[in-house]
Amino acid sequence: MDYRLLVYFQAVCEELHFTHAAEKLGISQPTLSQQIRLLEDRVGSPLFQRIGKKIYVTEAGEILRKHSRNIFHELEQAQMAMNELQGMQRGRLRIGCSGNHLLTATIMAFHAKYPKIELSVMELATEETKEKLLNNQLDVGVVFMPEEDEQLRCIPLYEEKLQLVVSKGHPLAQDQVKEIRLAELTEIPIAMLQQKFYVRQMMDDCCAQIGLAWKPIVELSTLESLLQMAKNHVCGAILPQSYVESMGGQVREQKLCAIPIMDPVPQKAMGIVYRKDMFLCKTMDTFVKQVIQEFASR
Repeated sequence: MDYRLLVYFQAVCEELHFTHAAEKLGISQPTLSQQIRLLEDRVGSPLFQRIGKKIYVTEAGEILRKHSRNIFHELEQAQMAMNELQGMQRGRLRIGCSGNHLLTATIMAFHAKYPKIELSVMELATEETKEKLLNNQLDVGVVFMPEEDEQLRCIPLYEEKLQLVVSKGHPLAQDQVKEIRLAELTEIPIAMLQQKFYVRQMMDDCCAQIGLAWKPIVELSTLESLLQMAKNHVCGAILPQSYVESMGGQVREQKLCAIPIMDPVPQKAMGIVYRKDMFLCKTMDTFVKQVIQEFASR
C-alpha cells in the first residue's frame, strides 16, 4: 500500500474536512479527493461517508486508521533508532504538558546542552496529551497522572496542589488570611479553568467528596487569563501552586496574594508519560531523566 495515500487518509481522518485536509497537506482539494478514491479502490471499501455537510469515518476507515497509526509509529521508531547512530547531534522531541511553566527550566537546560535537538512543546489538557501520545502525535508528556493505561508508562514527579489567588485589595488579602477552607470558596466569586482540565476536575472532585455545591462565576481556558482576572480585581482565581511559584516575581509585582486551600487540600500527582512500546532513544532517555532530576531538586 502506498505510504503517501495513508498520509492523505490520516489527514482527512484528523480534519474530517477535505478542504482543510488538503490545505494541511499543501495539495488541492480535487487532488486529495482523487487520491482517497484511489485508496478506496485498493482496499475495496468506502473509507468516508458524507451525511449532509459532515464527513464521518466508516467502519472500514476506522480499521485502516488503527493500522495506519501503527505503521506511522513504527516508521517513527525506525527514524529514532537511525538518529541514535548519530548520537545527540540531531533529532526532534514532541512534548505535551499541562502548563508550559512546568518545563521552562528543563527546556532551557536541555537546549543549552543539545542545541541541535529540536523541541516542540504543546500546552494541552491531560486527556489531549494522552490522546496525542497514543496517536503518535507526541513523544512524551508531563501531565496529571492518568488512570492506569496498559499502553503508557507513567513516572510520578510531584504532588500538585491548588491555591486561591486574589488581588492585594481583596478582603481576604486585607484581612491577611493565611489559608482558606474549601467550603469558604462558595462565598466568594471565583474564576476557574474549564471542565476539560484536570485542575478543574480536582476542584470538582474535592467538592463532591464533602457534598459541596460549587460553581465558578467565570470559566477560562488558560492559566494566564485566570491570573489576569485576579490582577484586575474581577474575582479570585484557582491556580496550581507550581504555576504561582513559577510566576513569583510577577505575582509580587502585580500585587497578588496566594492563599493555600485546606480541608481538604485539592491535590493530584503529576508525572511524565510516554508509550511503553516506544524505542527509548538516547535523546528521549536523556530528556526524561533531566525532567525527573529537575523536579527532584525542587
